[in-house]
Parts: sequence; structure tokens; C-alpha cells
Amino acid sequence: VILTRRLRSALQKLNPGLPADAYAQAVELIALDRSKQIAVNANRDVYRLLKEGVKVKVPDGHGGHSIETLHVIDWAAPANNEFFLASQMWVAGDMYRRRCDLLAFVNGLPLVFIELKKPSVPLKSAFDDNLRDYRGQSVPQLFHPNAFILLSNGSDTKVGTLTSGWEHFFDWKRVSDEDEVGKVSLERALRGLLEPARLLDYIENFTVFEEGKGGLIKKTAKNHQFLGVNNAFAQFQRRRELGGKLGVFWHTQGAGKSFSMVFFAQKVLRKLAGNWTFVVVTDRVELDDQIAKTFKATGAVSEAEGDECHAASGAHLRELLRGNHRYVFT
Repeated sequence: VILTRRLRSALQKLNPGLPADAYAQAVELIALDRSKQIAVNANRDVYRLLKEGVKVKVPDGHGGHSIETLHVIDWAAPANNEFFLASQMWVAGDMYRRRCDLLAFVNGLPLVFIELKKPSVPLKSAFDDNLRDYRGQSVPQLFHPNAFILLSNGSDTKVGTLTSGWEHFFDWKRVSDEDEVGKVSLERALRGLLEPARLLDYIENFTVFEEGKGGLIKKTAKNHQFLGVNNAFAQFQRRRELGGKLGVFWHTQGAGKSFSMVFFAQKVLRKLAGNWTFVVVTDRVELDDQIAKTFKATGAVSEAEGDECHAASGAHLRELLRGNHRYVFT
């Protein structure tokens, strides 16, 4: 009840002047019982509402209604949102109650789950003994709005999502610059991810849902991707001053080049006005196919769009560049 009030209050603040029923509709859609859904599908549904807004019906005064989109989070102005960290909060599921170490809320929604262990306890026990139980049978609904998960025993700290296996949890070694000395610590992760502006940027622009053979997978940027993409984005905003020379974003093998491209391109399209076209050029057919498939699997381009904007020859490439495509792969 308290969290619903906080959510309703945030909706009223961010979307003033609407009838009371409009806010009630939005709260109902966000807090919908999604227990029958696969958890990651429910998570994607809530995420879309947070990022794209909630559509509600508002009377138009003539016996009909109009559709209004209510914003749940002000992504551009962090100070317009309410940030709250709850310690040792009890959460009730259908059969069990569990006490969470830390839950970070934005506008009444528990977006970050933090599980802590003593320094003497191996960090993997936070995953094996707590997280598996919480997101599996005990309180799975807690993770429907979840943005990411942070596990720490003070010295060892890792970040993941509700679909991440232990092997896919990763370190967060730097706060704001690649030149910082890398250090695995709880402080680095908290400062690097939970400072309000970084938190909202990370949730909005560095989250994807990838369709795979085994089903939907939620992925968020790793530390180097978050810092690198934001450096590239900052350079892109200075492109005229720099004469179009933006620099080199270098990755080791397996470091997520394709996803960095998705994060960068999607952030530009979302944040900067303009009719942008991204031309993705590779030196191997195999890599060309891999990157195009990543853009399709994450929804950055649709299946039909992917086929239409994938150059099969030099002549086809010239034809695509004359068209109006957001992406061209070659």
C-alpha cells in the first residue's frame, strides 16, 4: 500500500492536471498481477511501461475519451524522481516471507535488489543460498520491476540480471573513467551504478532483452561498455567541433562489441534529435551476420527491417544508402 501511494504520487508529480482515475489506471497497469507469466517476460512488460510510459484513457468532455501517456520516471531530470533505499525490508510471496538486505526504489518501484554477505562468506553463497530462492519460489514478484541485481560480501561484488546465471555476473571496477585504477569493491559498484543520474542512464539506455534459442534473456551493459559508450556518445555530441573524428572504441575478443553498438546507436536515437543512419561495416561475412542478428534479437531492428537493410553487394549498399534506413549492415 505504501509503495502504491509513492508510485501514485510520482505519477501525479510527473503528469500533473489529469483526472484521479488516470493515475489509478496507470498504477493498476504497472502493479498488474503477472504471476502467471514467465518472470523475464513480466520484467520486460514492466520495463516497457517505465521506458515508454503508460497509456490510459482520459474523458475528453464530449462523451468520448482520449489516450494519454503517463511518464513513470523522469529520465532526463533525476531530481524530479524519488530515490529511496530500504534496509531489511520484509516481502511476502504466496507462501513465504523473505527479508531483503537492501532494496533501492525509484518512485515506489523496487528497481535494484542488493544481497550482502559477511567478508568471511564466499560471495557465491549470496547467489546459491539467497537469490535463487528469492527469484525462484519465495518472492518472484519482487523481480518483475527489477532493473538489476547486486551481490557483495564487501570485498567481492558482482552485478547481474534476473536471468543471469552465476557465471554471467560481472565486476564493476570503475566509477566514471577508464583511466581509474580498477578495483573490485562494494563502494565502486554503489558509486558507479546507484548515483541517481548514472542509475537512470544505466536502466534506460543500457538494458536489452535478447530473444535466444532458450527463450528471452535480459542483459545489461558491463562496466567497460557503460563507460565506453558514454564516452563515444559525448564525443558524438561534439562531432562538429571534432571534425567528425570521434575516436576508437577498442574491445578484446568476446567483450561484447555487438551489444556496445546496440547500446550506442539506441542511445543516440533516443536522446538526440535527428534522422540518423548507422552504417555497420565489418571485414568478415560471419561477423556481419553476427552483428545483424544481435540487432534483430534485441529488437533494435525488426526481422523485416533487418533483411531490408542488410547489403548483399556493393550495388545494393549504394541503393540502401540512398534510402531512409536507421541501420545498414555491410
